[in-house]
Amino acid sequence: MLKNFYVSTPIYYVNDKPHIGHGYTSIAADFFARFNRLAGREAFFLTGTDEHGTKVANAAEAKGMDPRTFCDGVVTHFVEAWKSLGVDYNYFVRTTDARHEKAIQKLLTVLNEAKTPDGRDAIYPGVYEGLYCTGCEKFLTEGEIVDGNCSIHKTPAQHLTERNYFFRLEPYLPIIKEKVENNELVILPDERRREVLGLLRMGLPDFSISRESVTWGIKLPFDPSQVAYVWVDALPNYISAIGYGDDPEMFEKWWANAEVVHLMAKDILKFHCLYWPAMLMAAGLKCPDKIFIHGYATVNGEKMGKSAGNQIDPHRMTEIYGVDATRYLLLNQYPFGADGDIKETEFVARYNSDLANDLGNLVSRVAKMINQYCHGRIPEPRANVVGKKEMMSMAEDLPDEVFDHVRNFRITDAISSTWNMIRATNRFLENAAPWKLAKEGDMEAVGGVLYTAAELVRVVTILLYPIMPEKMREVRKIFGLDDSTLTLDSARTWFDLPHGNMVTFKTSVFPRLDADKVPSLVAPPREPETETVDEIGLVTYDHFAKMRLRVAEVISAEKVKGADKLLRLQIDLGSEKRQIVAGIAQHYAPEIIVGKKIVVVANLEPATIRGIESRGMLLAAQKDGQLTLVTVDKDIPAGASVS
Repeated sequence: MLKNFYVSTPIYYVNDKPHIGHGYTSIAADFFARFNRLAGREAFFLTGTDEHGTKVANAAEAKGMDPRTFCDGVVTHFVEAWKSLGVDYNYFVRTTDARHEKAIQKLLTVLNEAKTPDGRDAIYPGVYEGLYCTGCEKFLTEGEIVDGNCSIHKTPAQHLTERNYFFRLEPYLPIIKEKVENNELVILPDERRREVLGLLRMGLPDFSISRESVTWGIKLPFDPSQVAYVWVDALPNYISAIGYGDDPEMFEKWWANAEVVHLMAKDILKFHCLYWPAMLMAAGLKCPDKIFIHGYATVNGEKMGKSAGNQIDPHRMTEIYGVDATRYLLLNQYPFGADGDIKETEFVARYNSDLANDLGNLVSRVAKMINQYCHGRIPEPRANVVGKKEMMSMAEDLPDEVFDHVRNFRITDAISSTWNMIRATNRFLENAAPWKLAKEGDMEAVGGVLYTAAELVRVVTILLYPIMPEKMREVRKIFGLDDSTLTLDSARTWFDLPHGNMVTFKTSVFPRLDADKVPSLVAPPREPETETVDEIGLVTYDHFAKMRLRVAEVISAEKVKGADKLLRLQIDLGSEKRQIVAGIAQHYAPEIIVGKKIVVVANLEPATIRGIESRGMLLAAQKDGQLTLVTVDKDIPAGASVS
């Protein structure tokens, strides 16, 4: 028997309104919760908002509002956005709620009294001096600073010296490593698991759990002069919302006795995969079962952002495409877990091809022919229908195939498998041609074909319900079905469509869209800014000729301890082997880069970086925070000249 299923999104910052990037994770979580309920599991879906910290306080001040009033206003936008996307959560947690604060106070008290596995205090006082980014809400390492600016937000890092309390992380890292390696703590996709193991091999310093200079937050119960660091306040939302502070029975049900799954984007991997499990272990609680970390989304090939004018408003998209079609178009854009591009230009084509043509036309044809040939009622099933045996076999295997995809977070595969059934049903109708059978007067055969097609549609409505719940209910109503058989077990059962049900069809479930009349969701992409020759200056041929560019093969790679951005690479230049240090650790895991043929400047003067000699420099292209190595597209020996 499967455990209860508990799925969460990250809680979203309230410094601005929600956009479709927030919606993507929330729709995915809603999909997983709904599908697990179909499978007979109790499911709990949590989402919410992160409302404390300097970033939120600054945003409120800029609006001339106190933080709580500001948060109350922005939260309504999130609630309305999820409503417009059909996101049906069980609980919406706010870090400003009294219930959450009570749970944080309890957790901090427990942590303050906890001992590490080696017998030391888990929490200890200290002084932190370093550079801080308000946008990241964290202290920055040297590798995260470029020309005095945060490498992500491009804003000046603030120098801070303040008294903090720290969490002693190091004793917990070997335990986390063992849990990850044994898949006791499952981290998906595998690329992110490797990234976490890389961080564990590198080692991480203790982290601050409080701020002395911040006022907008939850005060430490053991030192009211300090406010809980925003991440220490935010991460425990996953337990505060299910009764950690006030309902032991609920907490036992949804944490101790459930499959706990966290969904998030990769920018918060370290907090969730390392800090959060360590805090839970220190508090004597179990770690989450699975952490699924999806990639970044761009829009029409550009990084999503307010300044780019390409943040898609969920309300606007649902106004144009409808709620369920929006959910389908977003979840089926690219594999869940990967970086991907939301291509608005493909929305109308995908809608018309998949929803209007494949699915919509199938429903319309079957319903209309039952009305025309069977007096508007589901006919009786018949034996010896040509193609029926093959379709039944496909339908019987499909529910478990799709559920396997869902349990392994393969959303696009689950959709693809279901769509194969839809297209196969359309082919079945074409081959069986009930309209020809009707002309021949073989009405029993007509009924057999149409019952088979309607039964296949019924199965499809169950498997697509978690993505398009309202539209699938609409289709089921056409064929006289209610929610009582909206279960995976019913999808596994053939002949579950009662003959004699009245079929009532009025209009297409997914009417076609005219691409010329569909308004754009985002502004046209801006022309890229290019530097003029005068701005970049000219280099003479003689100067350029002095540069020696060579192909090098990466033999080994490891992260530089204490520098999140740096990798130490051992490279083969054909005639010699060298060591170089490169600032690419945030873009390439060590295991990924080994074996690559890269291009390096071979005659650069040696430099010492973090006490490590670097003899050469690799070439890479960078734009909008994305970095790609310059490589060769054919197998060429290490040491080959590049010109």
